[in-house]
Amino acid sequence: MRFRITPEPWTKLATSAVVIPLFEDEEPAQGFPAELDSLLGGLLAELKETGEWKGKFGQLMTVHRPAGLSSPRAILLGAGKQGSLTVSALRRLMTLLMNKLKGQNLTSIGVLLRDQKDAPAAAQAAVEGLLVGSFDVGEFKTNEKNREFSGEVVLAWQGDLTSDEPEIEKAIRQGEILGDATNLARSLVNQPANRLHPVRLAEKATEISGRFGLEIEILGEPEMKEREMNCILAVSQGSDQPARFIILRHLKAPDPSRPPVVLIGKGVTFDSGGLSLKPAQSMEDMKNDKAGACAVVAAMGAIAQLQLPANVIALLPAVENLPGGRAQKPGDVIRSMSGKTVEVLNTDAEGRLILADALHFATSLEPDCVIDIATLTGAVVVALGQVQAGIFSNDEALFNDFMKSAAISGERFWRLPLDDDYRRDIESRVADIKNVGSRWGGAITGAKFLQEFVGDTPWCHIDMAGVDSFPDNDELKGPTGFGVRTLTEFVILRHSLPEA
Repeated sequence: MRFRITPEPWTKLATSAVVIPLFEDEEPAQGFPAELDSLLGGLLAELKETGEWKGKFGQLMTVHRPAGLSSPRAILLGAGKQGSLTVSALRRLMTLLMNKLKGQNLTSIGVLLRDQKDAPAAAQAAVEGLLVGSFDVGEFKTNEKNREFSGEVVLAWQGDLTSDEPEIEKAIRQGEILGDATNLARSLVNQPANRLHPVRLAEKATEISGRFGLEIEILGEPEMKEREMNCILAVSQGSDQPARFIILRHLKAPDPSRPPVVLIGKGVTFDSGGLSLKPAQSMEDMKNDKAGACAVVAAMGAIAQLQLPANVIALLPAVENLPGGRAQKPGDVIRSMSGKTVEVLNTDAEGRLILADALHFATSLEPDCVIDIATLTGAVVVALGQVQAGIFSNDEALFNDFMKSAAISGERFWRLPLDDDYRRDIESRVADIKNVGSRWGGAITGAKFLQEFVGDTPWCHIDMAGVDSFPDNDELKGPTGFGVRTLTEFVILRHSLPEA
């Protein structure tokens, strides 16, 4: 897919189709709708009168051979109510649009952007949305594959451009990078366990680092044993596939000594639950348990492509959690890399174990801050559904910066507490802590477990279970690539601030 902008009137676009957003509460006899109605020979007013056109968010209607336009097709696109088309809503609208245009054999598309005060932000959001909407979740099908649109998209404006074209071009390039990175994460999550196990994930990370100029280091099990990463190794020991600890580095800050942002992604390439075995149906989508690691590696690729003047290090603990003969058992006690002992009462609470060693490793890097992202608990889905990710933080400034980045990316997060009252739920009689608490507040006790390994380091934990993949959704089907854009926007924001 290729993108460009045009200063010429949108009515003169000679693309295969021109997409025209319309609001549901606009009167066809006034303003822009009246202009369009005239170009369509009164058709818009007729469609409104018959109720065939309502302008609801995401509604599509194709008008063939519109007399007043240069394009052979005009695609009316419902944009909801006036004033509601924020940058985030525009991104969603473009994702819906591209999903619905798949298979229509269009070679080029013109997209009219209306009522967007910030032209660069609108252009970036539109490009991101169109790219994300182009993803094909059925990439392994041999028949009936979605015909992806691979032509040119021309962005046009209702009036004169209010910003310099170079700024818009820059925004389009950033949108392309972030949209492609989101789809990279989606494709990695979509790989089943027989195609993407820990060793193969390390190979994929090596390919990505070579493509985008990242430094990479991969620790095998002997190196992890030397470093006493016993929690990671304990989770991995039930599988024939060996664990990997993947380290990606983007060290491009003008001051080489500036403390790095450390990003950590949970990389459980398949989670059976171990000896605390999941029900069969609950295992069907457990290839998604690596979504955090996939988001981080894709974000690192975007950070490198954007050539951000930042120091960023990514840590990806990668394991399979299987019930082999060597698997850890409920009641086992593990000494973590930090020295803290952990009583494992449920082997299906494995994500927090591998993150424990990764978090301790992160603190040894003397970071500016640490952010981990993981499909950690089913409890967060009970709390927040499939709408928002849970976020926890021990640092107000870090949390505020992260939420500013989320406002730009359009990804949604809801803060949950880290009160010390929850700590008693992971107290163990035989070890320093145990890896599960009671049935109540499970997302919080999971976060409290992780907090044990960060000390005073500014830290955010993102529990993305529930927003990692959607089985059937008009906007996003399958893996979502959640977190890629926010993590990248966070690095952009964090390194635009003066060093504390």
